[in-house]
Amino acid sequence: MVKAKFIREGIEILVPVDTSVLEAARICGVYLESPCNGNGTCGKCNVIINGETVHACETFLADDTVITTLINQSANRTLQILSGGISFEYPLKPKYPYGYGLVVDIGTTTLAVSLINLSTGEEEVIENLLNPQTQYAQDVLSRIQFCEEADGLEILYASITEALNEVVLRLTANIGISPTDIKEAVYSGNTTMLHIAARTDPTSLGKYPYTPELSGGGYYSAGLLSIGGEIYLPPIISAFVGADVTSGILASGLSQAPATTLFIDIGTNGEMVLAKDGKLIATSTAAGPAFEGMNISQGMRASNGAVDRFHFNDDGTFSFSTIGGAPAVGICGSGLMDITAELVRTGRIGKTGRFAGKEREFRITDNVAISQHDIRQLQLAKGAVRTGIDAMLENRGLVPENIDRIEIAGSFGYHLSERSLLDLKMLPEAFAGKVSFVGNTSQSGGIAFLLNTDLRIEMESLVKSVEVIELAEDEGFQALFLRSLGF
Repeated sequence: MVKAKFIREGIEILVPVDTSVLEAARICGVYLESPCNGNGTCGKCNVIINGETVHACETFLADDTVITTLINQSANRTLQILSGGISFEYPLKPKYPYGYGLVVDIGTTTLAVSLINLSTGEEEVIENLLNPQTQYAQDVLSRIQFCEEADGLEILYASITEALNEVVLRLTANIGISPTDIKEAVYSGNTTMLHIAARTDPTSLGKYPYTPELSGGGYYSAGLLSIGGEIYLPPIISAFVGADVTSGILASGLSQAPATTLFIDIGTNGEMVLAKDGKLIATSTAAGPAFEGMNISQGMRASNGAVDRFHFNDDGTFSFSTIGGAPAVGICGSGLMDITAELVRTGRIGKTGRFAGKEREFRITDNVAISQHDIRQLQLAKGAVRTGIDAMLENRGLVPENIDRIEIAGSFGYHLSERSLLDLKMLPEAFAGKVSFVGNTSQSGGIAFLLNTDLRIEMESLVKSVEVIELAEDEGFQALFLRSLGF
């Protein structure tokens, strides 16, 4: 056995020889980013040992070792997570006319938790936090792969349930009630996240024909979640169009929209719904982690010190802002979008995504830069979203000019600008002036599900009529995707 001492956290642990630093960190509860699940490809699990920066997943302990983590984990407490979203008026008709309800938007990256008074419909307290599963795997597909490993599902289930139990204790203590006063919880999230949160094996979602084990629209045991009631899962549309989109359809009134409307929830998945004449068509694209600042050389989550806004001035100088006004230490997703869009707009990056001339990076400060590799990662992400949009339009025989309204949902989407989306060609230019940002509709729709049981019945019926396009089975997908990569 050897001793691993994490100096910043004041934690030490005995582990067998040849244990990786990453595994030692996980055993003793030290949080290290590892979105590639220890494959050595993301570069986010760096630590310092003997004055040298190394990857924790590729460094194995041969003797007693002192380890310094590079990022103070308190930075996660400054994450900018959006909990509010557009909603509508509806009568108060909860399943339980008294007590409290819990609504959890389970995002791939973040969790938004609301404690609701069932008697009044009021949101008493809220808390937002990083989804603890991110330390094991970053996106949906890597979570599914993680669940294929021994105890993988149990590890991911336990991590999220433990985090939620801690939040429940804080929220209930804040208003002087017991967790047992929570009569019901509603989980809103994508299909994979709901499988894991319901302790249900998601591996079928990673294999053709991609059949969910859960359909939602029902009640589930609270399991290890310390509340006094059960959990309701909104109806799931398909393997890759989940209950978060169902909640979004509900919150935005999409099925009753008089105008032809495109609803897009932008995150590690790009889920979207096209509404025309009361008929809904949906699809999903694997945008990947670039929008969350992952797979980006100096990318980070949206916390203090992240560059989040950028603009070139008329004289060629530039200005930028950081979250919290702190010195720049990295670039979050909205910053990555803004910087790239401005580089494209000013001709510093060409239509193919290559830097003009001999440049291979653009430096924002002495310590923060965006590289050619980063641009390529963003191209893949934005290309996936644009492919989904174009595929749905082609399926319905529409062109961009036919779309009357575009609603951008999700915490990440809320921090974007219409101009950046257009300059990057993530959205067609014909969408200019039609874009609105509707916030976290997964959360606001989840609250509606909690407070009105009639809406549950209504949406359980509606989702059966939603037509789903599986892009992986679309013969024209590859051509569409290649066409969508350029700026």
